Amino acid sequence: MVFVTEYHNFGYEKGNMFRTPEKFAKDLKRLYDLGFRPVTASEYLNDKMDLPPGASPVIMTFDDSQPTQFKLLADGSLDPKCAMGVWEKFAKAHPDFPMKGTFFVLPRMWDQPKLRAKKVAMIKEWGSELANHTVHHPALRTKNDETVMSEVAGGIELLRKYGIHEPAMFAMPYGSTPKNRALIKQFKYKGQVFKTAGAFLAGANPAPPPGKVNRYKVPRILAQPGNLGLDFWLDRVEQGKVSLYVAP
Repeated sequence: MVFVTEYHNFGYEKGNMFRTPEKFAKDLKRLYDLGFRPVTASEYLNDKMDLPPGASPVIMTFDDSQPTQFKLLADGSLDPKCAMGVWEKFAKAHPDFPMKGTFFVLPRMWDQPKLRAKKVAMIKEWGSELANHTVHHPALRTKNDETVMSEVAGGIELLRKYGIHEPAMFAMPYGSTPKNRALIKQFKYKGQVFKTAGAFLAGANPAPPPGKVNRYKVPRILAQPGNLGLDFWLDRVEQGKVSLYVAP
């Protein structure tokens, strides 16, 4: 099995969508100690993972472009309290756990609009990737085909502005699959063809290994406490109850 983690917001507010900076640092350490090493969603689904023998891949995904994921200070450095600041500190101490992940973005793109291009450049330098999460974050199953196409196409057009060309990865808001599942893969809208390379759900279990996974229905593990959250699944790894994919 493969771990695809799903993070949203970072801070001290109550709720399952929040992870404190300290808890995120513990997540990184725990993943590292259990033999996980980060790869992108694209590398995983295309089975092009650069992993040392014996390592297990973890796909670190970040949804919704929350500002607490990625904030730059006035001097251009990462805010140490944002998720990327925490990961940067960890990666400096553990160079074999680089800042490589997949960001499922919305148009806000972490706020700080004047720094957006710089942030995109940093993501590319890290070996991370940008991916589609629609424009307005609707539950696609509740929408008609026209709205689904508009939302998915709008997300792809946002990526194009930053030099990201499809087919791109896609996370369905709330894990909500459109009634017309064919629209996840490819469609023609306003004279253009839009393609998706893979689609990710929202929770709640590890994913199959490369080559055996349905690339348009990839499960993720929410970074939250309680049943079926990240803590639950890491506990099961430690208990020997999960058979992880291991690089040869």
